[in-house]
Amino acid sequence: MANNTKQHIFLVDDEPEVQKVVGRTLEQAGFKVSCFSRASDCLEQLRSRPCDLLITDVKLPEIDGIELLTKVKCIIPSLPVLVITGYGDIPMAVKALKVGASDFIEKPLSRQSFLSTVEFTLKGNTRPHLLVNKVLTKTEMEILRLIHDGKSNSEIAGLRNRSVRTIEEQRHHIMHKLGVDNLVDLVKQVAVVRLPELLDNR
Repeated sequence: MANNTKQHIFLVDDEPEVQKVVGRTLEQAGFKVSCFSRASDCLEQLRSRPCDLLITDVKLPEIDGIELLTKVKCIIPSLPVLVITGYGDIPMAVKALKVGASDFIEKPLSRQSFLSTVEFTLKGNTRPHLLVNKVLTKTEMEILRLIHDGKSNSEIAGLRNRSVRTIEEQRHHIMHKLGVDNLVDLVKQVAVVRLPELLDNR
């Protein structure tokens, strides 16, 4: 991988094993890595050491990954940030993208996908997001708006007085129309592309 030896990545995760595995993966790919267990230590080092990319877990002691992201954007607005999230943290991931995260990565981490996302981000690129290629119904647009707001299937079902199964089926139709095959990519597309219909109907 060319020119990666000079690229410095800060990794924030309070789990030693995650630091070890992710740090080693990045170093083997040619990156310089500095690991931190606490967000405060990372913030302190960002003020005095060069950093090309920050990777942080959502769940951290003291201040979480979202608050860290917010503080980082105040210190170094141009610094790209990748957020690592668990499947149950989708609402948090949506918030991270709104605050300024470049992307988020879902656990468990896939080595190839992870490194690909890191490379895309360091090059200043974002993953291609498909535009709507089929017309969404009014109901589908409302559900998409609620997903954009970070609502879970059960919350959406309650708000719309429908069963969770019905919401799951409608979400499946929405993903098909948007050309994605999983919830993570759906959330990324809605949050990053920010479909005009979502904004117009706020």
